[in-house]
Amino acid sequence: MTDPEWAAVRPLLPVPGWLRGRGGRPEAYCHRAVLDAIRYLVDNGIKWRAMPADFPPWDRVYAFFRRWRDHGLIREFHDRLRAKAAGWRAATRSRAQA
Repeated sequence: MTDPEWAAVRPLLPVPGWLRGRGGRPEAYCHRAVLDAIRYLVDNGIKWRAMPADFPPWDRVYAFFRRWRDHGLIREFHDRLRAKAAGWRAATRSRAQA
């Protein structure tokens, strides 16, 4: 994930409870690494258990994915990125017509 992509996605992620002062243990894996792993899985069509060793363990990645999916975060990612892409396409078309 590039830095501009991460800058667009980072505000959409939930803040871990331990950072909000609710206690608990800090998460062991960076959200950026987890998102990279999910993108790799989707892009290459692999199974969860076939996750390369370069990423966090598959069961941890799946646990993040499942939590985000159950809280509607995956749908929100999709909707916001689709709206951003539509705005970008409209701006590109208007510049091309000018």
